Amino acid sequence: MKFFKALPLLLFAVLMSCNRGGKQKYLPSSIGAINQITVVMDNELWKGEVGDKVREHFAAPAIGLTWNESIFTLNHVPPKVFTGAIQNSRAIVYVEKDSVNKADVSKDVYATPQNIVIIKGETDKELIENIDAKAEQSIATFKKVELEETQKRLLKSLNKEGVLEEKFNISMNVPSIYKVGAQEDNFVWMDREIQKGHMNIIAYEMPAGSFPADSTLVRDIVRMRDSIGKLHVPGPDVPNKITYMRTEPAFSPSVFAIEIGGMKGIEVRGIWDIKNYPMAGPFLTYIINDKENDRYMVVEGFTFAPATNKRDDMFRLEAIMKTIRFKKQSKEN
Repeated sequence: MKFFKALPLLLFAVLMSCNRGGKQKYLPSSIGAINQITVVMDNELWKGEVGDKVREHFAAPAIGLTWNESIFTLNHVPPKVFTGAIQNSRAIVYVEKDSVNKADVSKDVYATPQNIVIIKGETDKELIENIDAKAEQSIATFKKVELEETQKRLLKSLNKEGVLEEKFNISMNVPSIYKVGAQEDNFVWMDREIQKGHMNIIAYEMPAGSFPADSTLVRDIVRMRDSIGKLHVPGPDVPNKITYMRTEPAFSPSVFAIEIGGMKGIEVRGIWDIKNYPMAGPFLTYIINDKENDRYMVVEGFTFAPATNKRDDMFRLEAIMKTIRFKKQSKEN
């Protein structure tokens, strides 16, 4: 009985605490194309050294593409135009001269999810120093949100074929537009058509001892990719020629340590080509150390779309592959 007598007082206290800070602000959903940043700064700053510094960091070349594409597309607007819907952009870099010297990241100011990098300083030198100091963290923050936004969009319609769980005991949020084109005992190939080409995801296992030393890691990765390509990814028929997908021999792939699916792994970015045939494109490979099942699980995305930009296609493949999850039970043999 005492509890029920006290209940009105408890409810009143909760309501008072909610209202103490004023009415709760409603935030609309943020807007903008994937990998686009709205840059707010005066035209003079944008055309000068400060704008150059912004471009140096936020429009740096993306790794592992067939030609130069920036990591983000920059949309510059002067402060007086930064009103209305444009304030709801998901990623914003705001640069202005001010008596305050600072570099901060604010979240969900006008919309959600939203990140605004605020750079202030009295001189061009201070602005440039603050951009340098905050750029790496800001880029990582922007990429994380863009990846999450892309993954959220994937959930609208997922492939239900279940072949990845059946063969490798893994799950991955693959859109329904991808269809299984080939599968063997230790190989699955899914693909979809895009304008002027196709996007692909392949998956396979490698034995636990496949990468014995750091000193030979890149060579071992190239050997692995080339052997899988020769076995499972043939090129077009050419009389008296053997054609298959391999790692482009003129470009060494870039390799990074990563954690994915709750496990340690390796991210590999580079260029593939077809041996004895003029076809090429970017690839992104994840090699995941699945110690519980005494294997490396390999998932790879690659794109073929001649004479088109491929940054966003590869980003979508990255978003898909980073949803990989490993089931608790060991894979049945």
